[in-house]
Amino acid sequence: MNNPKSMLILALLALPASLLLTASRTAEVSKSAQTARGKYLVNFGGCNDCHTPLKFTETGPVPDLSRMFSGHPEGTKLPPPELKPGPWFASTAGMTAWAGPWGISYASNLTPDTNTGLGIWTEELFLKSMKTGKHMGSGREILPPMPWQAVSQLTDEDIKAIYAYLRTVPAIVNHVPRPVGPGGKMEFE
Repeated sequence: MNNPKSMLILALLALPASLLLTASRTAEVSKSAQTARGKYLVNFGGCNDCHTPLKFTETGPVPDLSRMFSGHPEGTKLPPPELKPGPWFASTAGMTAWAGPWGISYASNLTPDTNTGLGIWTEELFLKSMKTGKHMGSGREILPPMPWQAVSQLTDEDIKAIYAYLRTVPAIVNHVPRPVGPGGKMEFE
């Protein structure tokens, strides 16, 4: 191995492996930073306030972190809202369901569960939804109280960071009811 030619060949062979390992580590750090940014934005935005059911304790209601971001509990049945004329807003069922002139909306399951959450959503689909206010990027309107108009003002990188973070939370199976239109019609998909 004292041969300079052999050492040069060995160094040239080691260089690509070294570059691949460095690039891989850089990508991991970058993904970690993106996920940390997403967690920061989700916490700052108060996403738990609506998308995590509450549990009642001796000190009052607190987020049930065992169901973090799972949305409106599928087994929770609500009475029909008593709609009155005039401007109003009502929330029920642990802050995961709302009724208003639009009908009844339920907080979505934001966990990466494939069948009931965001598991089949791509980063591009999530970004388009948050930018347009359309469910799955082209479906029905995203209903109140979801502040998609404010979220749409974030940079694409910040919305992608939120998506990256939501992909890291535990998947929870929870079939959130579909929204109900005004007058109790199941007109939303």
